[in-house]
Amino acid sequence: MLDATTRSGGTATASPRATTDLTAAVPAAAPTLVTATGPAARCARVLLSPWARLSLLVVLLAAAASLVLAFQPQRLLTDGWPAHLGGTAAVVAYAVAYGVCTVAFVPRPLLNLAAGALFGTQLGLVAALGGTVFGAGLAFCLGRGLGQDALRPLLRGRWLKAADHQLSRHGFRSMLAARLFPGVPFAASNYCAAVSRMRLLPFLLATALGSIPNTAAYVVAGARASTPTSPAFLIALACIAVPGLAGAAVAWRKRHRLRGR
Repeated sequence: MLDATTRSGGTATASPRATTDLTAAVPAAAPTLVTATGPAARCARVLLSPWARLSLLVVLLAAAASLVLAFQPQRLLTDGWPAHLGGTAAVVAYAVAYGVCTVAFVPRPLLNLAAGALFGTQLGLVAALGGTVFGAGLAFCLGRGLGQDALRPLLRGRWLKAADHQLSRHGFRSMLAARLFPGVPFAASNYCAAVSRMRLLPFLLATALGSIPNTAAYVVAGARASTPTSPAFLIALACIAVPGLAGAAVAWRKRHRLRGR
C-alpha cells in the first residue's frame, strides 16, 4: 500500500513495510547450471564414456596377452626359477606373475603345475592360491571399472539375465559352485561377476575357498611329476580326472535336456 499524499500536494512515497512485502513476494532466481562445452570438456566426456572404457579394457587385455607371449613364462618349467630369487620373495613374485597371467587368459592348470614343480607342495599351493585370488581380484576390478557400464545394457537374453540375477542375488554360493565345478573358464567367470552386481569381498572369498581342491591337485601333481608312480601323484591325478569326467557327464546330460525342450 502507498501512503496518502501530504496535504501540501507532495508525491506519494512507499512505506518501508510495503517495500519489504513486495520484495518477499518476488521469488529468487533459480541458480543456473553451467555445463562446459569446450573442446576439452567434450574430449573428457568421450574418454570417460562407457564404450571408451570398454575399449581401454580390451587394449589392456591384449597388451597383457602380448607380454605373456613375448616373455614365455612356460620356460620356468625347463629353465627353473632365477637363482637370485628365493624363499618368500620368490613365492610372492610368482603369485603376482600368476595373477597377471590369468588376466591374460593363460590356463591355470599350467600355472598350478609350474607352482608345484618350482616350490613343492606347500609353498607351491600358497603361491598358486595367492596368484588365483590376486588374478581374480584384478580381473574383477578391471571389469567392474571399465566394462560394467557398457556391458550391462546388453544383458537382454534369457540366459544372460538369469546368470546376472543369480550372481547378483546369490553371489557367494554361485561363485563357490563355479570354482568347484570343473570346466568353468576362470577368466569368463571373473568378468561375468564383474559385470553383475556382486560385491568384491564375497567374490574373493568364494574364489579362495572354491579353488583349493582343484589347485591342490594340480600343485601336488606338479611337485611329484618326477615320480609318476608314487601314490601322491596317482591320487592327485585321480582328483583331477574324476571331477573333470563328472563335469563332462553333467554338461552332456544338461545338453540333451535342453535339446529335448
